[in-house]
Amino acid sequence: MINLYPLVKPLLFSLDPETAHNVTLKLLKLSQQLSLPTHNKTTKTDNPVEVMGLTFKNKLGLAAGLDKNGDYIDALANLGFGFIEIGTVTPRPQPGNPKPRLFRLPEHQAIINRMGFNNLGIDHLLNQVQNSSFDGILGINIGKNFDTPIDQAVEDYLIGFRKSYPYASYITLNISSPNTKNLRQLQQGDEIKTLLSSLKEEQLKLQQSQQKYVPFVVKIAPDLDQEEIIHIARLLMEFNIDGVIATNTTISRTAIQGHPLANESGGLSGAPVKESSTYVVQGLASELNGKLPIIAAGGILSAADAQEKLAAGASLVQIYSGLIYKGPQLITEILNNRSK
Repeated sequence: MINLYPLVKPLLFSLDPETAHNVTLKLLKLSQQLSLPTHNKTTKTDNPVEVMGLTFKNKLGLAAGLDKNGDYIDALANLGFGFIEIGTVTPRPQPGNPKPRLFRLPEHQAIINRMGFNNLGIDHLLNQVQNSSFDGILGINIGKNFDTPIDQAVEDYLIGFRKSYPYASYITLNISSPNTKNLRQLQQGDEIKTLLSSLKEEQLKLQQSQQKYVPFVVKIAPDLDQEEIIHIARLLMEFNIDGVIATNTTISRTAIQGHPLANESGGLSGAPVKESSTYVVQGLASELNGKLPIIAAGGILSAADAQEKLAAGASLVQIYSGLIYKGPQLITEILNNRSK
């Protein structure tokens, strides 16, 4: 599969991006079902690291968004990832935003998406988790339904949290997607305090009733200034949150000014978000001072990019857009720590 990607990529890129996304996942699943090799034999997939009390097979993970419904867990696991994050999933199924809602910008190695948490709901995802044979680290990324008022958002996160708890290795609170109206408001002021305190209280209750501790992390935006980064870092420590993912997609268009798609609404990912994401990682690392781990995501398209995030203070890294542009070979490069 790895060596074939340069041949298959032009065909996939000739398709509508969302169609190509679905076709790629189905091809991966078929490869897994036929027991075809999906990662290079020279890939050093075993390099264990302990983070949040969990043992990760290696430091490289798949970011949420690629497999929103948990339909392809086993196929994606075959690529060599140290951990996989599925979702974002909401309590109730929802169709997401109108199409087209996914755009490629190859000149910038970037993607704009305004998917809007399109998913089949938490119950479908958990059924898929139970039917998978994956026994590695699995993150479940939860969000709120688009029609849930922002002042009732905590209830949606509590539903997702309670339902995911028995099945997740860790749970991610997505409060930073730009594609659900007012969602990013949850990163500010009283909203984030209410959310973190409610979820922490629920986590401790579930720990007692289920006799196991499932860490949870918060995924934040790259569009934060130093003061906002410091504020969030201090709140994460105050509420004893287990970790933070930095970062989600950006609403900034500075890096793609003049591109025909620059005015499309949605989150921008890929190479243009690399610098702002690393800035947030550095700011968090400085303020957190090792008190809780950072999972870095955003603009990782080479082994050097991954190393940059780790050097900035991250304990783990995740890829998504890089996989679209580079294919599974990117996994091999990062795990073997060699750039091409």
